[in-house]
Amino acid sequence: MKVIIADDHWVVRQSLKQVMRRLERTLETYEAETFGELVALLAEHPDTSLILLDLVMPGFDELGGLHALRSKFPEVPIVVVSVHEDIEHVIRSLEQGVIGYIPKSAPGPEIERALERVLAGEVSFPRRIIERSSAPPERPQESSSERDHGVLTERERDVLVLLGGGSSVKTIAEELGLSSQTVRIHLGNAMKKLNLRDRTSAVHYAVTHFGRAASAANG
Repeated sequence: MKVIIADDHWVVRQSLKQVMRRLERTLETYEAETFGELVALLAEHPDTSLILLDLVMPGFDELGGLHALRSKFPEVPIVVVSVHEDIEHVIRSLEQGVIGYIPKSAPGPEIERALERVLAGEVSFPRRIIERSSAPPERPQESSSERDHGVLTERERDVLVLLGGGSSVKTIAEELGLSSQTVRIHLGNAMKKLNLRDRTSAVHYAVTHFGRAASAANG
């Protein structure tokens, strides 16, 4: 498994490398200090399995750079590791199809759990940022989205509410008293009904439409 750690701070790159190698011993890690170095590494290693990406580094225009990166290398999963701790950056990153968002200020164990989720095929987004936002950002055609909720069963909606609060499939299963496989089935059914193409799209939908409900449920 090949992972590229793209950050202009050496200490951050080394810290992330240590955590990743602790979680996956057979890992091959590569480092990029600038956007140009990242693009060169991706061209050299097209079989890269994951990018850990800082939104602030030389040659990289935050969300515009993320869009350019996703356009050029759409098949490579990206986890954002950022100093930004606002819901807008989380949502905008989600819209670009990232599979995770980790605040740099998060405690070490929290960062490790987030990366462990990603390596296990889950998505990971910061529950504390989602919960402290007063309301999800406005989106066009909200009334249409609200009508879409009516096609969901109560259990499918429960799963999306918890997903919107930043919970993993394992945590959702524990909170609802279900198996992880059953949660995945409910999530898959909801995705089909709402025409969501993948897990990241489901998280985006859940955060923007159920994030506030999740915060209330957890509070």
